[in-house]
Amino acid sequence: MKGRKKYNSGGISWSTFFWCTLIVVIFSVLFTTFTFSSIRRFYFPESFSHKTSSIWRNSIMQAKHENSPTLRDIVMLPDQVLIFLNYPSSLFHHFHSQHEIQCVYFLVNSSKTRFTHTPIEVNVIQPYEQIIRCPMHPHGYTISVATKSKDPIPTKDLFIHNWETLVYEALYDRDYTTIVFVKGLNLRPERLAEASKFQCVFGYDFKNPKFILSSEAVSVAQEIVRCRTPMSILSGQAQAQAQAHAIKVSIKINGGEIFPSIAKPSLEPYQNFPKQKAHKICLCTMLRNQARFLKEWVMYHGKVGIQRWFIYDNNSDDDIEKVIGILQSIGYNITRHLWPWVKTQEAGFAHCALRARSSCEWVGFIDVDEFFNIRGGGTLNKVIKLYSKVKNLGEIRTRCYSFGPSGLKKVPREGVTVGYTCRLLGSERHKSIIRPDALNQSLINVVHHFHLRTPFVAIELEKGVMAINHYKYQVWEVFKEKFYRRVSAFVADWQEENNVGSKDRAPGVGTKAVEPKDWSNRFCEVKDMRLRNWVLRNFRDRRTHLLPWEPEFERHFKRRRRRNNIDRL
Repeated sequence: MKGRKKYNSGGISWSTFFWCTLIVVIFSVLFTTFTFSSIRRFYFPESFSHKTSSIWRNSIMQAKHENSPTLRDIVMLPDQVLIFLNYPSSLFHHFHSQHEIQCVYFLVNSSKTRFTHTPIEVNVIQPYEQIIRCPMHPHGYTISVATKSKDPIPTKDLFIHNWETLVYEALYDRDYTTIVFVKGLNLRPERLAEASKFQCVFGYDFKNPKFILSSEAVSVAQEIVRCRTPMSILSGQAQAQAQAHAIKVSIKINGGEIFPSIAKPSLEPYQNFPKQKAHKICLCTMLRNQARFLKEWVMYHGKVGIQRWFIYDNNSDDDIEKVIGILQSIGYNITRHLWPWVKTQEAGFAHCALRARSSCEWVGFIDVDEFFNIRGGGTLNKVIKLYSKVKNLGEIRTRCYSFGPSGLKKVPREGVTVGYTCRLLGSERHKSIIRPDALNQSLINVVHHFHLRTPFVAIELEKGVMAINHYKYQVWEVFKEKFYRRVSAFVADWQEENNVGSKDRAPGVGTKAVEPKDWSNRFCEVKDMRLRNWVLRNFRDRRTHLLPWEPEFERHFKRRRRRNNIDRL
């Protein structure tokens, strides 16, 4: 028609625009595929599907649109249930408190709530994640959680993991490997397994083999598998996705299925390592319900040279968070790391060594009832300096001497170092201070010491330099708690008949937590007052004669501060 204005006048046609765009897209895809494939073949022999990144990206985008928490994983421990709760970015750092959350139990194949229970504990483990510990549910029931104002969070299509076989933690290491912590391998302690039989798998959905990456293992021992990290994971884009909590890692044994996994590798070890480490000596420990003993242990070791404490909390339900907060408020550099995994002390110590590596030159591994007793009133710094001339020194081993109840029947108010003064004559085992940079890549340890890489060596201190006072056999009220569960992966629980003659057990006690009539006078062969006297000289308040970890000391300090404030008015 005449006079009609043509809309494409002076521009390109729609068909031309379409074909040009299509050609650009095809060229981009081909270029990306060729480039990535070349890099991948050069670095690692891995399997890869190019749909993987889009699957991960779509999953992340979908999660961002959520406006309420979702269940990530559920793990059945022997005596409780761990529930991992993911929060969307819209609720960043807006976590529900323990009073706002309920454990919800309902019959299998039914959505009708039968009963609820208060969580044992609720903790934040990541900026976007909480872990909720719930009591074990009865047979025939399943579990979820709910806020008091909303319905239970759906568990549809969510697999409930059995603790007996599970990949539970993972870390990206600075040597371009991934360290994977696994329950259920059933490998022998202190032995390397054949790494060629294992591989690691990375992905969002392990049910679909097209959407996973795989790489070979470089070392396997005890509960730890170390694999090469796929090049695609190391790229900047993939790291950003990992931070968005999309990627999981698991392991596979040749000819077997992929292990169930809840492990999402942390990126912390990629931080730059300073030339000069912040701390000379640090301590790692793993504990459960030891809050009442923690003040004495930290304050004492701070006096002899410890600068940093890593507390691995193995499902405590006492006041540990409060006690750690008090210690932090008065200047102690101490942090709590949740480690809910049952009978994994060796793995936990390896994990702690990796965490401490960037900031600690030396790291000691002892329990809360163990105290370095330095002869002559010295410090740990002086002990280490004394042996610094030993070429390639990687580990210092110290003998342990076990103390008994020392005639007491109640927990000594002044603490273990002053209260228990009678011990066995001979030493039992040893504990170690290690250089984390000297550890073998397998991270093999037997709690008491680690395997070192070549050319590092270990030495054992002479008795006259330093020992460890191990307050192992305390009053029965405390000692009986050891029957609950042993933390080592390779030590039988005391209720079991297995390995009854082990040095880990108390002679003559058996498998029942029944107090022997003469318990308070057992394990007393030598009176040893050296550490007691040193503690009283260095810690006792001259006015009140109280020690800083005694409950009365804190109450007296508060009263004194109130009086001073009144006087100022």
